[in-house]
Amino acid sequence: MNRSILSTPGRIADIQRFSLHDGPGIRTIVFLKGCHFRCRWCCNPEMQSYDIQTMMMDGKPKVVGRDVTVGEVIQEVLKDRDFFWRSGGGMTLSGGECLSQPDFAAALLEAAKNEGLNTAIESTAYAPFEVIERILPHLDFFLMDIKHMNSAKHKEYIGKGNEEVLANAKRLAPLAKRLIVRVPTIPGFNDSPAEIEAIARFAATLDGVEEIHLLPYHRLGQDKYRWLDRPYTLTDILPPPEEHMQELLHVAERSGLRCQIGG
Repeated sequence: MNRSILSTPGRIADIQRFSLHDGPGIRTIVFLKGCHFRCRWCCNPEMQSYDIQTMMMDGKPKVVGRDVTVGEVIQEVLKDRDFFWRSGGGMTLSGGECLSQPDFAAALLEAAKNEGLNTAIESTAYAPFEVIERILPHLDFFLMDIKHMNSAKHKEYIGKGNEEVLANAKRLAPLAKRLIVRVPTIPGFNDSPAEIEAIARFAATLDGVEEIHLLPYHRLGQDKYRWLDRPYTLTDILPPPEEHMQELLHVAERSGLRCQIGG
């Protein structure tokens, strides 16, 4: 393998093994530090900043972030090769936003493919398109979040508009081996039938897209805001009830795409 690829540096927050989400089969997920968005509901706020941080977890400090090389990460991922082979799984890059470290992400994916691994990323596609073009030859699954079709509301809840996301989706779709649209479904932000229908209708126009995953809002990351001494602004929001998610699922299915709740 190309030694320059293996020596590429990057910064990660965590490596999570034996995941059954974010791609097929059993996955090892590499969480990269850094993100351009500030989603109000983000369950990984400790990964938004590229900086190495210390969270005070009920009085106990926990350092989040460490500098690694591609070779070090791949060595850890390969420990699960037998599970990948048996389940059809592989390595997924997540974050944060993995494309915010483009050289590191591209080298990780190339190194994984050189080892014969299935690869996926979970991403907003908020990046210069040339960054996306670099990774596509080494990528099997692109799990793309599309959060809203209205740019003003997107900016209000996330901090940036959606123009680059939607433009990249159109350019990316015919080039990706497999592109799945995922919609974090957040009460008060995008959980009306009209908003879900608009996203599904857009997804159906993308060449090659066959699936939409609706990801219900949850509060699993809420404590992290307190540990980071940051406010959590959705304290009054409850996870959507199952019957409402089923209603939204039926709305999304009108697009003609395969739809499911959860990813």
